[in-house]
Amino acid sequence: MLRSLRHRNYRLFFAGQLISLIGTWMQNVAQAWLVYRMTGSAALLGLIGFANQIPIFLVAPLGGYVADRHRRQRVVICTQTASLVLAFILGWLTLAGVVRVWEVGVLAAGLGLVNAFDIPARQSFIVEMVGREDLPNAIALNSSMFNGARIIGPAIAGVLVAEIGEGWCFMANAISYIAVIVGLFMMRVPPGAQKPIGSAIERIREGFQYVGRTLPIRNILLLLGMVSLLGMPYAVLMPIFADRILHGGAKALGILMGAAGVGACAGALTLAARSGIRGLSRWVMFSCAGFGVFLMLFSISRIFWLSVALLVPVGYCVMVQMASSNTLVQTFSPDYIRGRVMSVYSMMFMGMAPLGSLLAGSLAHRLGAPNVVFWSGAACIIAAAIFGRGIPKLRVEARKLIVAQEMAAGIPAQEVTGTGIETK
Repeated sequence: MLRSLRHRNYRLFFAGQLISLIGTWMQNVAQAWLVYRMTGSAALLGLIGFANQIPIFLVAPLGGYVADRHRRQRVVICTQTASLVLAFILGWLTLAGVVRVWEVGVLAAGLGLVNAFDIPARQSFIVEMVGREDLPNAIALNSSMFNGARIIGPAIAGVLVAEIGEGWCFMANAISYIAVIVGLFMMRVPPGAQKPIGSAIERIREGFQYVGRTLPIRNILLLLGMVSLLGMPYAVLMPIFADRILHGGAKALGILMGAAGVGACAGALTLAARSGIRGLSRWVMFSCAGFGVFLMLFSISRIFWLSVALLVPVGYCVMVQMASSNTLVQTFSPDYIRGRVMSVYSMMFMGMAPLGSLLAGSLAHRLGAPNVVFWSGAACIIAAAIFGRGIPKLRVEARKLIVAQEMAAGIPAQEVTGTGIETK
């Protein structure tokens, strides 16, 4: 389960990111509560979520080109430093008592712009730290780290917001970035794949063309985009559930977010214990359907601890789908184009979410948050069923990709199914 940690570079990355991500989750919870406290508006919660993530949808293709064109280690150092500065500014404005909602929106958009470059570079950088053999395990451990922080960060933020206010959460996040930046500078990373030549527009187009003609990647990313658009915005509405529906306030918000994090961490550790990618396409389908089912049940709950319990499998299912999708997409992507493929992954995973956040916030204002979350879950179940119908053809095409990249070189034909794309 921990085999990727035998690589020195990944150990440095893991330790620094764990500290940094705790701070990131503290800021996420504190920022949502700050906006809700200042406005009480579901629509504005959705708008801030939109401002934070729409730059990823618009700019991620350029970020993918930069990740393939320049040393990914340096790109990540630059993006993490920029994130530190933005968190410090938000903390200073809040502690000074002069912060306005539009300023929160501008800084959220700035962080989204940084993430448009950070996510493709950071995701494609993993293979340079651990190699192809340990890539699935490293992705799973990365997800477990992300969600371990998701458990700790909201719990701390819930207490800090209630006791001393949101500003100190933002400052703590700014300080936490120092750990990951120091770890990145300490790494010794060999040169990566050959850098693309030609204009940025041509190379960005090449990335989209590769995704479009590669059936397994295309289907996986379409499902991911659908879930991000219709399912994931439930988190944007969580302050409403915590306050108006479950009557718990800021501490309840931290517990609810932490519960989803517990489930997500368990899902990531489940994947980390696996070897290879055998059967992951089915995991993607069933986890998407399970996410929809438990989301619908959560939407009709009016008992706080029942809602907390239901968010555990919600977090588990969505993490299994996201991490499995990440693993499959990276497995099917050649090194020379990995950054650009992961930029499309970023667009689907995080870039579609702002559109969903804006839609969910607007609909929740008219229909109520529970109704919106209920039908979001139903849409995820339908999307999973459509994806499942295409799995047999997906496996055949995936096997061709694996063989083409020589991942099955030297393995007898009857054992190729061990790569996880068996045709039966």
